[in-house]
Formats: sequence, C-alpha cells, structure tokens
Amino acid sequence: MTIRTFIYHFRKAVRGLEEDFTQISIKKAIFYLSIPMILEMVMESLFAVVDIFFVGKLGVDAVATVGLTESVLTIIYSIAIGLSMAATAIVARRIGEKKPIEASKAAFQAIMVCSIFAVAMAILGVWQAENMLSIMGGNPELIASGYKYTQVIFGGNVCVMLLFLINGIFRGAGNAAIAMRALWIANGFNIILDPILIFGLGPIPAMGLEGAAWATTTGRGIGVLFQLFVLFNGKSIIKFYWESLQLNWKIVWTIIKVASGGMGQFLIESASWIFLMRIISESGSSALAGYTIAIRLIIFALLPAFGLSNASATLVGQNLGALQPARAEKSAWFSAHLTAIFLGLCSIVFIAGAGYFIEIFNQEAAVIEVGRNGLIIICLGYVFFGYGMVMSQSLNGAGDTRTPTIINLAVLWGFQIPFAYFMAKVLGLGATGVFVAIAISHSVHALVSAWAFNRGKWKLMEI
Repeated sequence: MTIRTFIYHFRKAVRGLEEDFTQISIKKAIFYLSIPMILEMVMESLFAVVDIFFVGKLGVDAVATVGLTESVLTIIYSIAIGLSMAATAIVARRIGEKKPIEASKAAFQAIMVCSIFAVAMAILGVWQAENMLSIMGGNPELIASGYKYTQVIFGGNVCVMLLFLINGIFRGAGNAAIAMRALWIANGFNIILDPILIFGLGPIPAMGLEGAAWATTTGRGIGVLFQLFVLFNGKSIIKFYWESLQLNWKIVWTIIKVASGGMGQFLIESASWIFLMRIISESGSSALAGYTIAIRLIIFALLPAFGLSNASATLVGQNLGALQPARAEKSAWFSAHLTAIFLGLCSIVFIAGAGYFIEIFNQEAAVIEVGRNGLIIICLGYVFFGYGMVMSQSLNGAGDTRTPTIINLAVLWGFQIPFAYFMAKVLGLGATGVFVAIAISHSVHALVSAWAFNRGKWKLMEI
C-alpha cells in the first residue's frame, strides 16, 4: 500500500462513510472499523495520563484516592461495559441481517436499562463514598481530603455509563467514526477543564481533587449530549423513530440475558483488581501511587488495542448475522495478530523507559521504584494481553458472553488472586509479587481464551 493509498483509506475511515462490512475485504473492514476505534481509545488513553499528571501535582494521597475510587468504580464500569457488550452484539447481528429498525429498537431498550442502573449506583455512591474509601484501606487523612472527589465521580456516573453504552451501539452498527467523535469531544473537554478546575483560573476558584471529578463528569456529559443529538437527527444507521422509543420487554429481556454474562465477566475482572488494590494498600500510599501510575500507563497502550478488539467484535457479530461464520473467524484472528504486534512494540518502549515514564508523574523515590517495577513486569506479558483481549471480545461479539465469564472466574479469581496473595504476603514480595501475578495470570487468560474460541461453539449462538 502506497502512502497516498493509505491516506485515502485513513480519511475514509475517519469520515465514517457507511460500508457493508460483511461484503468488503476483511483487511478493509478491519481498517475502516479499527482506525476510528483506535483513535477513540487513544483519546481515552491520553485523558487517563493527563488526568493523573495533574492530580499527581496535588500529592501522593490525591493519586491514591483516584486509585481507590477507580477500583470501586470499575464495578459500575462493568455494568456499563456488560450492557454495551450486549448492545454491540445485538445491534451488529440485526445490522448483519439487514434489519436497521430492529437494531434501533434494541438500542433504545439498552439505553433505558442502563439509565436505571446508573441512577441507582449514583445514589449509593454519593451516600457511601467515605465508607468505600475506608473499606479499600484509605487512611483517615486520605478519606477526609478525597471523599468529595469520590462523591462527584459516583454521582455523575450516568454520564460515563451512557457514553460507554451508546458508543457500543454505534460500533455494533459500524458507525465507529461517530463513537470516535463522541469520545474525542468528551475527553477533549475533560483535558481542557482538568487544570482549570483543579488549580483555578481567573474568577474560577481552585477546587483541587474535586475539580478533577467535575471536569470528568462535565466532559463526558457533553459527549453524551452529542451522542443523543446524532441518534435523534436521523442521519446515522441507528436512528430513533417514535416506534423505537417504546419499551419492548422481550428485547429488554434479551439485552439483560446477554448483558448478564458481560456484566459478570467484567465484575469478576473488576473485583479481582479491587482485591489486588487492597493487597497493595497495606504497603502504604507510596506503593498505591506507584501502582496507580503504572496501571494508568499500561491502560494507555491497552485502550488503543481495545480498538482492534472492538472492531473484531463488530465484524464477528455482523458476519454471523449475514450467515458467514468462516469470515467472522478469519476477521477475529487477523485482528488478534495485529493487536499482539502493537502491544509487543509498546512493551519494548515501556520496558526501556520505565523509570523515566513514572518520574514524569511523581518524583518520590518510593513511588518511582514501585511504578517502574510494575511497568517492566506487566509488559513482559503484553503480547499475550493482545490475544486475550481480541479472543474474549470476539466471543462477546457473537453473543457468547458466558464463556469469557467462566474463563475470568477461573483464571482471575481461581488463580490470579490467590497467586498474588501468595507472592505478596507469603513470600513477602509486596507490590512486586502482585505485578508478577498480573503478568502471568493474563498470559494464562489469553491461552485459555484462544482455546475456547477455536472450539467454535460461538458460531451457533442465536440472539
């Protein structure tokens, strides 16, 4: 491919022109879907790093508060991701069947279910913010200075959940470029508002850590407004008519049934991260801060890789709807190879400059030491992460959310948590032991996921 040809197809992918992804070549389909998805996740990665950069200026306790809050918040994200997964699978299947009106009906039902969950979680989170930080191991000083951040983040979780969900709907329909724009708008406002609300500007007072929470909530709220505008303006594949804006309990039940596997899948993974965070919290705020920064950097590279795995999920769903299972399988493996290559290159960069990358965010020697070790150790398993991500998402895209859930339960709870505890507490390796457990367990996860995908039972799923 010449540079001119690449630029032509790149621009076409970013513009988001409608394509029949069940008919064009697999390479083009992956390219047109993955480019906007990767760019979408690049912005999410950039925000995660920028956010922790500004928060890091407020001290170790502020960084630790973000880490503890996000560990619990991942439970809410799991619900959003589970619903998003179900919406992507169902919408992709209906689009593959050439039934866009049915896809739009499913999208509305998913939004309604998500909104109900979000409101319930907001009430609980605002009410129990201090207790959450305490249970996670936060000291009294940390809780006193950081609980308002936790309250705002939980109170505004409806913005986060809807942003995830509606983008999942757009991806399932093949409107990856619209999902990209929504996240760029949301995180663009986040990045602009972060330093203004944290440190103040002119008549705007400095709000400290609480300002970071308000920046996130405001930015993502604006992103959701953009998504709703697109859904109602009638110019996308998924569009809301009056007949689609009515509750359909049959579709709701299908969404909940598919989403329950996705929710369980990510709740298991989220809970495992909470346990790991709890183990590390016993080593003090410096260890927590180092762990939080290292994980943010790991996610910085993982999120663009999710773009490829999300493209695979869409292609698997649409091709199954078009009765082309062999094409769906080929799409998944091609995406997996590309993701593994990308993460392999990222691991080389992170391992080579681990200490330098951590020092950008915090100059405390203890924080740098923990973060550096974490970055190096986890990156040793990065290539495996790529295969695990794509294989799991491909199963999800087929509507088989049960198999990845079982794999997560067996590997992350049955193996990772006990192994991490043994390495950290019994062998006395502390945070280093936790990092070793993460790298090894996710490598095992990838091997098991690839085996499950190769069995091919997902090709028989009906949703």
